[in-house]
Amino acid sequence: MKGKVQIEAISSQLLKGNPLRDPSMREVPVYLPPSYGTKRGQRYPVIYYLTGFTGTGRAIINYNPWKENLVERLDRLIATGKARECILVIPDCFTAYGGSQYVNSSATGRYEDHIIQELVPFMEDKFSSSRQASGRALMGKSSGGYGAVMLGMKYPDVFGHVAGHSGDMFFEACYGQDIYKFIAALPKYGGSAKSFVRQFLASKHKDRFDHAAVNMIAMAACYSPNLKSPLKFDLPFVERTGEIIPRLWKLWQERDPVVAAAKHRAALRRLKTLFFDCGTRDEFFLHLGARKLSDTLKRLGIKHIYEEHGLGHFDMAERYDRSFRLLSARLKA
Repeated sequence: MKGKVQIEAISSQLLKGNPLRDPSMREVPVYLPPSYGTKRGQRYPVIYYLTGFTGTGRAIINYNPWKENLVERLDRLIATGKARECILVIPDCFTAYGGSQYVNSSATGRYEDHIIQELVPFMEDKFSSSRQASGRALMGKSSGGYGAVMLGMKYPDVFGHVAGHSGDMFFEACYGQDIYKFIAALPKYGGSAKSFVRQFLASKHKDRFDHAAVNMIAMAACYSPNLKSPLKFDLPFVERTGEIIPRLWKLWQERDPVVAAAKHRAALRRLKTLFFDCGTRDEFFLHLGARKLSDTLKRLGIKHIYEEHGLGHFDMAERYDRSFRLLSARLKA
């Protein structure tokens, strides 16, 4: 017996009128385990899976004849007794720039608030889902791994468990290379960030644009918004040379889990589970940030589980077995 997926259309009041004019109506896939609806009064633990940059919930559950999608993986683990039954929710926090990093930003919208103030209450009202932090988990990869760790450290009263895979952290390492790639790409798009953004937003073929450049504008919109700027955000470096602008880079660092951990140490100690991992072959060097976060947490005396594996950023889906099994064993309905 398999579980089922239904797509919930959620009208967000918090995302209405967002700066990028992205839709406020969001389609959210919800996986319901095999026994859902057969046991009166039973509540189920919930895992909120946050997709990576340019990812969406609908895309993550697409059928692929050569490999399992996320839902098929969880279904298999439940069917074989390797994971307990739970609900899986995949929020839609996509933006015109490719992603929101699950933060509130005046340049993109209130995506952090959307999850905490709208999506979690929606799940409680419509489904037999857990109503306590010990029964809710955040899980994600890449930008989603970043979102899981950051939201977890800010809202331990909402989410008691966190599992982050290959998450953005130690920004000097994971974004530093993109600064130079961004500058190198600009001549193809008119020679300036402004012309790049204009062409990107107008294009019907966004997948043809330089990924590092797109990533840089998306991150700047999330980490250093500025409504007085023509782009509604500031790049944290001099466009001509790549020289870091300290006051703007400080805004980015405040969003870096490696830096933010000290500020949120009390909240981090309240988490029931804090798990994260990364591959030593990660193409974005995110294992360096994961190591640094683990070292920081050790210094702060915060319990966590950190694991490394020999995979890269794009071929690590098998690691979801680890997080699904761990979370389902620790979640309480």
